[in-house]
Order: sequence, then C-alpha cells, then structure tokens
Amino acid sequence: MRLSFPRRQGGFTLVELLVVLAIISLLLTIAIPRYFGSVEKSKEVALRENLQVLRSGLDKYYADKGEYPSTLADLVTHHYFRSVPLDPVTESATTWQLVTSPNGDISGVADVRSGAKGKTREGIPFEQL
Repeated sequence: MRLSFPRRQGGFTLVELLVVLAIISLLLTIAIPRYFGSVEKSKEVALRENLQVLRSGLDKYYADKGEYPSTLADLVTHHYFRSVPLDPVTESATTWQLVTSPNGDISGVADVRSGAKGKTREGIPFEQL
C-alpha cells in the first residue's frame, strides 16, 4: 500500500519568515540612526538660514526707515516678508527671541535668536546662533 502525503500548499515556512524579518530588522538598525541624524542636521541648516534671512530683513528695514521694527510682524506689514519664518527646531514662528539694540537710544528689534532649547550637533546652544 502506498502512502500519500497531502499536497503542500504554497506559502512560506516559519523559518523563512524569521530570516526575512531578521534581515529587515538588521537593515533598519543601520538606516534609522542615519535618517534621524540627517533630519537634525537639516533643521540646523534651516535654522541658520532663517536667522540670516531675518537679520537681513531687519537690516533692510533699518536702512529704509532709520529705526528697527517694534515686532517681527512689522516686517510682514511693510512687505519685507510674506510671513515670519518658522524656527525649524521649535516649528513655530512665535518662539523667536527678540534682541533690542545695544545702543540705548535706538528702540526696536535689532537682532533675533532662536528660542529652541538644546544644542546643535557641534555643541553650540541654539540661543547663541
């Protein structure tokens, strides 16, 4: 008498699935730290660029009007910007730290700093950029 085994249906064995999951997890452990590192670096680059743009707008406002704006919204009101740039670290336009002129007889916002807590990848506090 001949024994007949049931026909094997298509699919993957448990060992095959475990091997695939192990390969995927190995690739993710390599890729994820690089991804988050590049996200942090891009936020720092965008922050430096936004600070440079804001400072340039403040200087142009001062050159045109002979005084600094009282708020950053004045730069938008007088069409120096369409909107106040975001602080990419805090993802808000309201966290900028406004710095007045070191010269006491000139009022208004002469400089701007980031309101983000923490440090850059080089160890510089965001407030000092």
